[in-house]
Amino acid sequence: MSLGKAMIHARKQKAIAKAAAMVADHPAGTYTAPSVHLLQMPVLVLNASYEPINICGARRALVLVLKGIARTEEEHGLMMHAQRSHIPMPSVIRLLEYRRIPHQTRALSRKNILLRDRNTCQYCAETLPPSELTLDHVIPRSRGGNSTWENLVACCHGCNRRKGNRLLNEIDDMILLREPRPFSLHTSRQIMRMLGRSDDRWRKYLFY
Repeated sequence: MSLGKAMIHARKQKAIAKAAAMVADHPAGTYTAPSVHLLQMPVLVLNASYEPINICGARRALVLVLKGIARTEEEHGLMMHAQRSHIPMPSVIRLLEYRRIPHQTRALSRKNILLRDRNTCQYCAETLPPSELTLDHVIPRSRGGNSTWENLVACCHGCNRRKGNRLLNEIDDMILLREPRPFSLHTSRQIMRMLGRSDDRWRKYLFY
C-alpha cells in the first residue's frame, strides 16, 4: 500500500471510530452524524438464508436497499438527512435473493496472515499488536519451505529468534497452536464475529 493510500485508509478508520463513539454517547435516534461519517459505518450483510457473508460500508448498504436488492434487518438508530427525506441507517441488511457463495480465499499477505491468526503468536499463544509480530516459516526457507498459507504463521519476535532455522521436530517444547490453513470464508466469519462484539445488533446473526 502506498503512503497516500495508507493515509486515506487511516483517516477513514479514524472517522468510523469517531462516529461510533458519538453514537455510543447518545440514545438511539437522538444523534445525527455528518453524512461522511454515516456513509463509512460498517454494515453486516446477510444472505437470504440469514447467513452472514460480508461486511460493507453504509453507502453500499443503502444502495442495495434502495434498489430493492436487500432489506434492512437492523438499524443503527441514526438518520441520514436528505433534502426531501430522512433515511434510517442500516446496521444489518439481508439480500432478498439467495446468492451462492463460492469457496473463497484471500490474498496471501502479512496483514491477512495476522488476521487469520488473530494477532496471536502461534507458538506461545501471546496476543500482541501487529507491530510486535512477525511472520515465521514453519519449515524454514533454507530447509525448502515456501511462502504459503500452510507454511506461514504469526509469531512473536522471541519465538522467532528461538526457533531460528530449525524444524519443530528438532525442538522439544515448541508446537503450533493450530494447523495453518488458507484464509477462507469460514475464517472471514470469525473476523465478523470479532467486529460484531462492538455492535449488539450483529450478535444474533454471527453466533450461529
